[in-house]
Amino acid sequence: MTDFTSSDTRSHKHGHTKRGTEFLVYFSIIFVVAIPFATVIWMLEVFQKQTLNMRGPLARAWCEADRITPLIFSA
Repeated sequence: MTDFTSSDTRSHKHGHTKRGTEFLVYFSIIFVVAIPFATVIWMLEVFQKQTLNMRGPLARAWCEADRITPLIFSA
């Protein structure tokens, strides 16, 4: 008897990433929208803590997009 459970018979298309095009579109939109909010929060924390030794606004926006986008696709 042949075991087909471990073989991948789907053809791979060129240009598609691991996460998919739709995921990247949503990720990009959320990332761009999150940048102004992350910048404001970062500036407030810089003034409150008097230090630049923390993640910048782009890293914060990237983390938010990386956290929110999978929630959209899991719903």
